Amino acid sequence: MTSTDLDAVEARTAAAGGAVKRDYVRRIFSEIAPRYDLLNHLLSFNIDRGWRARALSALDWGHAPDGVYLDLCAGTLDIAAQLSRQPGFKGSIIGADFAEPMLRAGAGKAPADVVRPVVADALSLPLADASVDGAIVGFGIRNLNDLDAGLREVLRVLRPGGRFVILEFSTPRSAIVRSLYNAYFHHVLPAIGRVISGHQTAYRYLPESVKHFPVADALADRMRGAGYRDVQWSSLTSGVAAIHVGVKPAAPAVEVAAPGAAAATSGAP
Repeated sequence: MTSTDLDAVEARTAAAGGAVKRDYVRRIFSEIAPRYDLLNHLLSFNIDRGWRARALSALDWGHAPDGVYLDLCAGTLDIAAQLSRQPGFKGSIIGADFAEPMLRAGAGKAPADVVRPVVADALSLPLADASVDGAIVGFGIRNLNDLDAGLREVLRVLRPGGRFVILEFSTPRSAIVRSLYNAYFHHVLPAIGRVISGHQTAYRYLPESVKHFPVADALADRMRGAGYRDVQWSSLTSGVAAIHVGVKPAAPAVEVAAPGAAAATSGAP
């Protein structure tokens, strides 16, 4: 078996999940960081820019324009920078990613006093409970080696009523679209990605990871299971991608007994 074949097996194994996925993902994204933005726009025919704009709209940051927002798996800070440029936005953004070279590649995209890059694992964020007004992740949540733990961790740091928006690739329902999508994703995309990035298997991992990621309905169910309410999702570009939105429930009200109520009750027969 050649080294290329071994790399391909490693990509498929990592995409399937398990203990090797975390280290594999951090390594390959660190290696392709210098060409990541170019390839994103090229391989999506620049459609990804519109997808990100719709995801930011779903974040509904206008309810707290001066709040704190989390860009999870921030990569080269594209979404964070785009949010920072929104008219009326006066808040701050934490761009969290565990691949430091990706964050470095995005340096300078937004003012340093607005976007703060943080090297951090999405499963163990260095943030206090209920400390962010909203969170968003673009094309990164499928790379977590424990999706449910990641959903719960974002829920932990969200303030009650805060939204979590997920923009991610999906599997088209239409058989015709799905066949065209698979042909491009499994053959054309890896070849172009290999030539431009210089990485043998990074863009082989991409379609494999999408194949193992939950379809849109199933991801919505996982969000509900993690504790989000009002979960909704919408399909993008014939099902090639999807936007999911979930809300952290408000804390239940705590009833405080009136003074003397306990004593009066305890004497009842």
